[in-house]
Amino acid sequence: MPIPTSTAPLNRSLAREEVYRSLKQWIIELQLAPGEILRDQELALQLGVSRTPVREALRQLEDEGLVITSFHKWTKVAPSRLEEIIELYPVVAALEATALELAAPRLTETDLQELEAVNTALAQAIAAHAHQRATELDAQFHAIIVRASQNTEIEKLLANLRPRIKRIELAHFGDQRMAPQSIQEHKTIIAALRAGDTQAAVQAIKQNWTLPPDLLQVIATTVSA
Repeated sequence: MPIPTSTAPLNRSLAREEVYRSLKQWIIELQLAPGEILRDQELALQLGVSRTPVREALRQLEDEGLVITSFHKWTKVAPSRLEEIIELYPVVAALEATALELAAPRLTETDLQELEAVNTALAQAIAAHAHQRATELDAQFHAIIVRASQNTEIEKLLANLRPRIKRIELAHFGDQRMAPQSIQEHKTIIAALRAGDTQAAVQAIKQNWTLPPDLLQVIATTVSA
C-alpha cells in the first residue's frame, strides 16, 4: 500500500480516532487509491498501533461508504464511481437548502461578514491555482451556514457525504468543481440573506450544487463508455 512512509507512531491513548482520521484523509486525498487493498496488520505497523484500532477505523469507514469488505477475504478502498456524483449532488443540495432555511433567521452580521471573507479568500485561492486551499475554503463557507442551522443531524449527514464527493471529484476531474462561478453563486447567497430573501438564498445554494452541463456530459460519456 502506498501509505506515507514518514507517518509517526500515533498516541496510543487516542489511537482509534487518530487512525480513523489518518485513513480517511489518505482515502479522500487519493493517497490510498480506489480499489487499494487495505491490510490491517500493515497499517497497524505503519501507524505504530495494534490491529484493533485499525479494524475499528476500517469498520467506521465502511459505514461511511469509503471502504468495502468481503468477509474473511479482503478489505479495500471503495471504488470511485462516477454515478455517485449524480446520486449525491441532489442529496447534498437538499440538505444544505434545509440547513440554510433553518440558519437564515439566526445568521448575524458577524456570520455574514465571515461568509464574505471566506468567499474572498476562496476567489484568491482559485486565482492562485491553490486547489487544496480552495477546497478547504469552499467547505468552510458551507460549514458556516450548516453550523448556524443548529441541526446536528444535518451536520452529521453532510460530514459523511462531502468527503465522498471530494474524493470522486479528485479522482475523475481534478478540481473541476472549484470553478469561478462558485464565487458568484456564493455572492448571490450572501446578497439574498442580507436582503432577507430566504427563498432566493435557498435557490442559490441549490444552484451551487447543480452539476454544470459540460460536466454532466463528461459523466454520461465516461459512464457509458
